[in-house]
Amino acid sequence: MFEKVYTLTQGEEKVIERVIIDEHINYNHMILPKGDRLPHHSSNSNVYMTVVRGTVSLGINGQKPNIYEAGTILAIPEGVQMDVLNGGEDTLELFVVKAPAPKG
Repeated sequence: MFEKVYTLTQGEEKVIERVIIDEHINYNHMILPKGDRLPHHSSNSNVYMTVVRGTVSLGINGQKPNIYEAGTILAIPEGVQMDVLNGGEDTLELFVVKAPAPKG
């Protein structure tokens, strides 16, 4: 068997799981209930955020947040300040890919 199989958590409760962490990419899965957010942080690599369920409110570098719905893929460059919030009514589910993988 050549493939490696990973399992994702499903549900409505808050989840932040690092699914694949290797020298090529970081592949993360997140579930945020209504009103929940990630800590303010700077991107430490190129970030590709896929909104799978719900809506995400994303503020970049202190600007007014924009709202993105399920089916949206966002490309965020390295070194920007991010504010990620589930400001919608439904549970937010995201996949976040960092490529190349952050150093250190």
